[in-house]
Amino acid sequence: MRKAYAYLLGGSLIVSTAFISQACKKSSSSDSDLVGNWTRASDFDGNGRSEAVSFVIGTFAYIGTGSTDRERFQDLWEYSLDKKYWSQKADLPAAARNSAVGFAIGAKGYIGTGYDGVNYLNDFWEYDPSLNTWTQKANFKGTARYDAVAFAIGNNGFVTCGYDGNYLKDLWSFDPSADSASQWVQKASIDGTKRSAATCFVISDKAYVVSGNNNGEILKDMFMYDPSSDTWTAKRNIYNYSDETYDDSYTSIARQNGVAFVMGSYAYISTGENGSIQSTTWRYDPSADVWLQKTAFEGTARTGAIAFSLDNRGFILTGRSGSLSMDNGYEFHPDDAKVDGD
Repeated sequence: MRKAYAYLLGGSLIVSTAFISQACKKSSSSDSDLVGNWTRASDFDGNGRSEAVSFVIGTFAYIGTGSTDRERFQDLWEYSLDKKYWSQKADLPAAARNSAVGFAIGAKGYIGTGYDGVNYLNDFWEYDPSLNTWTQKANFKGTARYDAVAFAIGNNGFVTCGYDGNYLKDLWSFDPSADSASQWVQKASIDGTKRSAATCFVISDKAYVVSGNNNGEILKDMFMYDPSSDTWTAKRNIYNYSDETYDDSYTSIARQNGVAFVMGSYAYISTGENGSIQSTTWRYDPSADVWLQKTAFEGTARTGAIAFSLDNRGFILTGRSGSLSMDNGYEFHPDDAKVDGD
């Protein structure tokens, strides 16, 4: 069981055009054979941290909450891709926390759940960037928890999995337009194993929940959720499971505390941990249900980072390595050749 302390994951969210066949050849994990380049992005202007949350509204990305080995945060920061600078916004008017979840619906952002150092949390808050104000919404109706994952599809947000003293797999839908008594509705639970610290992303109005931790085991599975039918579908396992060749190189996809971002019709996962801190980066093609290894994350290996996509560009920021909490960021260029030191 993971220790409920400052280093816990916040939920969060969220490639090229090469087609991968169902029976692709075994690929090499040699770094010289992999494609993709990481370049430095604008450093985060807030304190270094891990287990923060992020969400995107229009052309702006937001990072809030999180922790170091000494303190937790309730601040919120806005990033302008065009102007390449960060602006501090109104603090979350609630407990400082780590391992919360965040998502955006329309022009509003949402943060909730998490851990304040003593208590598991179930409060939920709406941020309005036009007014720079927070409004408390109905408390999350599942049990108070941390290390859940969250995503938004259409006009609804969703929160699933996590840890409340027990590993969880329940799913709850959030409708910000409903009255407070009916804002949260329970939906179909994820199939398979309960989990915390999973990774999730959304492509074409389907959500994918990848890997995570259950009772100290890193899970090697992935499930897709379709909100239109309220159903989960098991996707191919993320290790060398079959007799076909497509998964022969699947040696380092599974992880906890990883991050994901989406560019075009592909998703990318990176960072996190599986016995040790991971830098391996993988691209997922939902049309073929296959993964392709890309150039490993080129910053300091880290866990508990955040990721987001802006203008179809993918970014990873913050995170921790041991007791070091980081404030730097990187952008991934999936089709470029690797260039060292850029």
